[in-house]
Amino acid sequence: MKIALPHEYGYVNQHFGKSREFVIVELSGGQIIDKKIISAEQMQHNHEGLAGLLRDEQVDTVIVGGIGAGALQPLKANGLQVITGISGKIDDVVVKYTLGHLPSNSAASCDNHDVNCEH
Repeated sequence: MKIALPHEYGYVNQHFGKSREFVIVELSGGQIIDKKIISAEQMQHNHEGLAGLLRDEQVDTVIVGGIGAGALQPLKANGLQVITGISGKIDDVVVKYTLGHLPSNSAASCDNHDVNCEH
C-alpha cells in the first residue's frame, strides 16, 4: 500500500493545490518499506494532473490538510481514498496512520484558504 502527503518543509502542506512536492510512503504490514519525494512543481492547481501523477505512482490513499472539491473529485475519480483535515509533521502523521489514529473522513475542507475553495 502507498500513501501520499503534500509536503512542505517536513509538514503536511495545508493547501493541496499549491503543493510543489509530495511524499510517497510505501507500507507493508504497518511498516514503512520505502519513502520518496516526488516533484509536482509543474502541476500546481492542475488537479487532474496531480491525480494522474499520484495514480501513476500507484498511491492508494492521499492524506491532506485543506482541499477543495475541484481537487478532491479527480482524486476520488481515480480511485484514491482521501483523508482530509490533517496537519503536522509528515513522519508523525504517517505513524498515526499506520496505527489507525487518523480520522477517516473524506469531505472537502477549505479551512486553510483565504478566499474560497476554488484552487
